[in-house]
Amino acid sequence: MSVEDFCEDPPQAQAAEAVEDSPTAAAPQHLRTRNMKRKFSEANHVQEAPLDPVAAELEREREEATKVKNINSIVFGKYDIDTWYFSPYPGKCATAEKIFVCEFCLKYMRKQKTYVRHQQHCIWRHPPGAEIYRCDNLSVFEVDGKSTSKIYCQNLCLLAKLFLDHKTLYFGTVIIVLVSR
Repeated sequence: MSVEDFCEDPPQAQAAEAVEDSPTAAAPQHLRTRNMKRKFSEANHVQEAPLDPVAAELEREREEATKVKNINSIVFGKYDIDTWYFSPYPGKCATAEKIFVCEFCLKYMRKQKTYVRHQQHCIWRHPPGAEIYRCDNLSVFEVDGKSTSKIYCQNLCLLAKLFLDHKTLYFGTVIIVLVSR
């Protein structure tokens, strides 16, 4: 006889019940967040499939390049926002501690003086493109990143990369749907 014969619920059954009761087990695979998937993998000892050598090398290079975020915060309109991740802003903006981003045209600047001057002369008051939905103070715009608003969409992707770890296409823009308040 073993210890498990005397227990009502052996440790393996208790662990299985805990995993089954967790929100990660209840959510379908495609609705799990990255954090939920990680917790599920740790609880169930799931091993990831090994990457081929070329993909593994590319992933290692990406991780090395993005380990340290290059911009600590941005000024966006009246908000000073701490950034989360690396973003490949070009030139001297890549080494600035703080950058200033126009909330309308998304142009980025290193100096506050330049930003204030730009705010006085910027003629934009909403994203370029067609407004496709409006409800109270919420508007959704469809922006054409292929022809008319290429620079705007590239700047939007650089800005988004500051908050998204795996955003990789920042110059291949076609059509972006933008929600604005």
